[in-house]
Amino acid sequence: MIFNQVFRREFSQTALMALLVLVAILFTVTVVKLLGLAAGGELSGDAVAAMVGFGILTYLPVIMSASVFTAVLMTLTRAYRDSEMIIWLASGVSLTRFLIPVMAFAIPMALIVSLMSVVISPWATGQKAIYQKRLDSQDDTSQITPGVFRESKQSDQVFFVDSINTNKKDVSNVFVQSIQENKVGVIAAEKGFVTTKANGDRFVVLQKGRRYEGKPGTANYNLVDFDEAQLRIQEKAAGQTSLSVKSMPITQLMTKPTLEQWSEFNWRIGLPISLIILCIFAIPLSYINTRAGRSANMVFALLAYMVYYNTMGIGQSWIVQGKVSPWVGIWPIHLGFFLVAFFMLIKRQWLWSVKRLFIKRQTNN
Repeated sequence: MIFNQVFRREFSQTALMALLVLVAILFTVTVVKLLGLAAGGELSGDAVAAMVGFGILTYLPVIMSASVFTAVLMTLTRAYRDSEMIIWLASGVSLTRFLIPVMAFAIPMALIVSLMSVVISPWATGQKAIYQKRLDSQDDTSQITPGVFRESKQSDQVFFVDSINTNKKDVSNVFVQSIQENKVGVIAAEKGFVTTKANGDRFVVLQKGRRYEGKPGTANYNLVDFDEAQLRIQEKAAGQTSLSVKSMPITQLMTKPTLEQWSEFNWRIGLPISLIILCIFAIPLSYINTRAGRSANMVFALLAYMVYYNTMGIGQSWIVQGKVSPWVGIWPIHLGFFLVAFFMLIKRQWLWSVKRLFIKRQTNN
């Protein structure tokens, strides 16, 4: 009981720290990318928080799998480094005995990962697509950023405002360039606001401004000063958002599945299975020689992790291309890596048994 509790507690603590670090890295990278889009006027500032949340939930199953694998690997490596593992092994605990606390920790984590990969991640992917579609259907004025030139979706108008009031309706120092019938029109106004008529039409009302209109390359330009001018906002109707394969619920995914849907099904089911196999891998990979370098096992562990998931990705592509039967899927990949992990575990146990026998003989002599 002490043996199991000690390692399970350390597994949990290390996994939590690794998860927080990986989520923080993903959060930082995503926020920087989205803030860059918002600063360039390609994304509304109000949408950054929602897009970050959906993005993290989408990748959370993979991040959690990496955290659990890292926790098992680092905990056992720490036990080797502090000679704690030698004490356990010398007291009669075999290396295969470590499968009990490792699996007691990995199986519940695999169930959580399966819930995330089957339910939460597809839901987040679908919500992100719906939210993005809603943003794309908004009119151009809703995405104007102060101090940034913003081109309309039809590429026939360019907007610029110097500042926006706290109510986000009144703007000052407005610049609008439009192209109509091969004529370029430029409007500069001191201030403006958005209003909605009784029939639902929306207009941008500009006040105290001047309009220049003419054909480029000629000197024939019209100049008009105005106290108030109205520009109608062309609104884009929101169309139907078709579900992508990655956002389909598992029930819909397996209703008359296509090759692409079979591929996605294999990936979702394969994530928790790969987590368990990687935890078995972590037991032999955690071995380090305290008299030699202490980072070689981490390099091999990272390599094993990357090869495993890249191979799963290749298997997905083969299913879509019809090179592999959907019923076979990527199960041979899981079986192959499981056999390699089990072989490495038995080999490490055999090497320790031989070493222990050699030490015992020398002691008797």
